[in-house]
Amino acid sequence: MSSSSLLRRDFLKQSTIAAAAAGLPAMTDTQAFKNKKEFTAYQQKRRRLLWGLLGDLPFNHRPKPPKLIKTEKGDGYTLERLELDLNGIEPVPALLLIPDKLQKPAPGLLYIHWHGGTYPVGKEELLTGQKVLPAYAPVVAEKGIVTLAIDSWCFGERQHNPTGKTGEEDAFKQMLWRGQVLYGMMMFDEHRAVDYLVSRPEVDPNRIGAFGLSMGATKAWWLAALDPRVKLCIDLCCMTDFDELMRINNLKGHGIYYYVPSLLKHFSTAQINELIVPRPHLSLNGRKDLLTPPAGVERVRDHLLPLYQKYGRTEDCRIDLFDCAHEELPEMRRLVLGWMDRHLVNG
Repeated sequence: MSSSSLLRRDFLKQSTIAAAAAGLPAMTDTQAFKNKKEFTAYQQKRRRLLWGLLGDLPFNHRPKPPKLIKTEKGDGYTLERLELDLNGIEPVPALLLIPDKLQKPAPGLLYIHWHGGTYPVGKEELLTGQKVLPAYAPVVAEKGIVTLAIDSWCFGERQHNPTGKTGEEDAFKQMLWRGQVLYGMMMFDEHRAVDYLVSRPEVDPNRIGAFGLSMGATKAWWLAALDPRVKLCIDLCCMTDFDELMRINNLKGHGIYYYVPSLLKHFSTAQINELIVPRPHLSLNGRKDLLTPPAGVERVRDHLLPLYQKYGRTEDCRIDLFDCAHEELPEMRRLVLGWMDRHLVNG
């Protein structure tokens, strides 16, 4: 039975107590596995536990066919405006960018928009960019990457309250009453968006990437941890070590969506990210960014690099800091483009 058909109660069976009973090493002993096969089995158990922390999720919902709302011609690409049925609760507006330079099967990318309090923007960020992030539509079009972007809960066409922050807080509270977690529902939508992306006839299901800045970055590394179909993770400006964030007293820096009940009882940031190993992972962050305290970024890096060395390739993991705040510098973009070429376009 696939993970998509499991109910939350099935996930919750996979607890740390069960792991201990099975004789698995403690999380700090991931170097102790004899081989990659043992490490992979360990990751699978931990991945089920991580899903289980995300509340009651509609895995039993069978999506209806997507609706094509409109087709537009862009510079070097065709844009499909879609309505996707991902969760059975509310329709999900989406953009699918199909490059003119298309060689089938083409690499696919899930572009995940940021937060930044810009609730009306949502998925349109792919086309417009942000003040700190020039638009990526021209980039993916030039590289021949089929790119999907959806509106997250409470953003874009899913902003149901004119005051975005109030709408987000109301959604968080209502879901909590119902046994759901806002962030869990966000990640479920991204997971189901991958389902749609790999179903497209233009797309090579073995070359799927996830990319985002800020909230989009956090969702990218969570998605890669939760969904092994994501073969390349690129996250900018949000590799946040939870303990370090608390140490500098900046929990206020992240929106309410960011907080998952009981998460720290089971996972640190590094322990979520080790579920991505050995798939390629590029994480670029700013030394002046209080959302990603540098000491925490280095802690995650120092945990992951030995795992890549043992279970994969050291060069497939780069977690770096730049002399900037919450923004993408030109040198950061050059690295992003290089990794897209190496692991998606030529992968």
